[in-house]
Amino acid sequence: MTRRLRTFAPAFAAGEGPIPPAQRWSWSNPVFGMFDRAQLQRGFQVYKEVCAACHGMNLLSYRNLGEPGGPEFPEAQVRAIAAQSQIRFVNDQGETAERPGVPSDRFRNPFPNRQAAAAANNNKAPPDLSVMVKARTYPRGFPWFIGDALTAFNFDQGANYMYAFLTGYEDPPAGTPAQEGLSYNKYYPGHWVAMPNILADGQVAYSDGSPQTVSQYARDVTAFLTWAAEPKLEERKRLGFQVLVFLLAFAGLLYFTKKKVWKDAH
Repeated sequence: MTRRLRTFAPAFAAGEGPIPPAQRWSWSNPVFGMFDRAQLQRGFQVYKEVCAACHGMNLLSYRNLGEPGGPEFPEAQVRAIAAQSQIRFVNDQGETAERPGVPSDRFRNPFPNRQAAAAANNNKAPPDLSVMVKARTYPRGFPWFIGDALTAFNFDQGANYMYAFLTGYEDPPAGTPAQEGLSYNKYYPGHWVAMPNILADGQVAYSDGSPQTVSQYARDVTAFLTWAAEPKLEERKRLGFQVLVFLLAFAGLLYFTKKKVWKDAH
């Protein structure tokens, strides 16, 4: 998978809105945290049925859905998912055409270019979601920033913000004038956002018995976006744990070697 660009940018400055509540995520443990495979698969379903109408994920290929550490769809299902998308390409006559997707294709972008995306969305092109979780952090100040620094590589802040944003739509406070073409979201900087509330209870039919609620949809798609932003998270944690074990063993070896070498020294 193409290496993801690290883009850490505050979602908002201090004082611009309420701090998103901290959530419990399956991957949060800095050593043993892992993605929930079923949750990632549900999150992809929410993305596909709801988000993909406006948002692309240009850094993700369909084959990534079957790789270890991610949703881990079976190979046949990955091929079926890819084939459901019509991929634009230029044929031998130089004309734009479409064909069924294959696993090596990048996720289909809903618009041919940024200008078309803006024209279809109130002159505001929907952002690509490939690394959106990495692009959303928020300041919490002392002493919370100490714990945030220790868990920053898990992207919990970005996940917390995404979940809060997706569940933060509400009516504006009394006396607040409405803004045409914008929706009120209490967690968005400035509160008025071009993206409407896209989630509703019962909107996506889960087959595993999970609750079909806005809160569950938001959690699942946030988990999927977190994996998309850092698909090697579990592998990185395993390697880090192995390195720590090696360093501890090496430190013990050095200690006992030093004692043996210098035991007769006066």
